[in-house]
Amino acid sequence: MSTQEDTDTGSDDGLPTAPCSVVWSRGHAYVLEDTQGRARWMGVDDRGRPISLTNEDLHRRGWSRTRRAS
Repeated sequence: MSTQEDTDTGSDDGLPTAPCSVVWSRGHAYVLEDTQGRARWMGVDDRGRPISLTNEDLHRRGWSRTRRAS
């Protein structure tokens, strides 16, 4: 399973680029959506409010392909 995900980006440390890809950051899932020609990672914050992140945001916050215990 992770082998297919890893080959989608060409490296283990790059964010996925396929639409509807899912990554985890700070206990929350983020889905890659293409809105108005710009790819954004969509999810919710700790209060359930929608949040949109860029690739740079996720690199700063830290992310993984699988959910990890906090």
